Amino acid sequence: MKPSFSYLMAAVMLLSLCTMLTGCGGPDTALETAQPAGTTATVGVVLLTRTHPFYQDLEAAMHEEAEKHGFELLVSTGEFDVARQKDQMADFIVRRVDAIVVCPADSTSIGTSVKEANDAGIPVFTADIKCLAEGVDIECHIATDNLEGGRLAAQALREAIGGAGRVAIIDHPEVESVILRTQGFREEMARTPEVEIVATLPGGGVRDRAFRAAEDILQAHANLNGIFGINDDSALGALAAVERAGRQDEIAIVGFDAIPEAREAIRAGKMYADVIQKPDEIGRRTIEVIAQYMAGEEIPDEILIPCALFTRDSPDE
Repeated sequence: MKPSFSYLMAAVMLLSLCTMLTGCGGPDTALETAQPAGTTATVGVVLLTRTHPFYQDLEAAMHEEAEKHGFELLVSTGEFDVARQKDQMADFIVRRVDAIVVCPADSTSIGTSVKEANDAGIPVFTADIKCLAEGVDIECHIATDNLEGGRLAAQALREAIGGAGRVAIIDHPEVESVILRTQGFREEMARTPEVEIVATLPGGGVRDRAFRAAEDILQAHANLNGIFGINDDSALGALAAVERAGRQDEIAIVGFDAIPEAREAIRAGKMYADVIQKPDEIGRRTIEVIAQYMAGEEIPDEILIPCALFTRDSPDE
């Protein structure tokens, strides 16, 4: 018996629907198979910023290493805005990426987004800045040894002011890396009672705010001898304020990052020293540890990259 016309039409419609849903697998299957051909995993990356050379180098190294492992990187940037970073992480969770790397703008409040990724079964890694929120799972944290870096900065500034005097910190206490830097700085300076930390003001890690913070410090402390900027934007902002006040011969400045502009200032004698970070190594090791995790290998909870000190006498790289 021949099938009826209505039966044939129903069969055609069903076949069309199955084709639209990628073999009757439904929308979920379509999402799962959306990974580009040739990639082994998709990694969502949430940077702190793209405006700083440190993060430019870190991102470049991540891309280079990801290519070796066949990873697709989806990179976004919060530009110091944790609310924006939360939206970006939510997007990666919806996309069902295989892993997320985040450099938090706020080490505590990013925790809600990390928890959402945990609940979705997506492993989270932190680079440069740790998540300090309680009750969340971070597979591995990869960063500079910021505690030791803070100690190096203190040693350099102490030397610059002759082992005695009054110093200030341009701070950014919202992020874990800076908390460690200032902790190391304070611990090292505490070994020299002749050096007094007379002021600590937030600069937000950006030059214009650091400039204003430094101006406030200079007005309040006419006998200041030194300033520690927790990153080079902070140090260079402080340098601009010191030069504007005409006190560049009185105040030594030490920064953190050793970006080219800061190195030039050190060579010119405008800044005393800078702590060198290795963003390319942090980026490379981050992708390496994700590859190890996905291969089922045991990975450490934390990887700390040693830093060094850049002075006027340091050789060119």
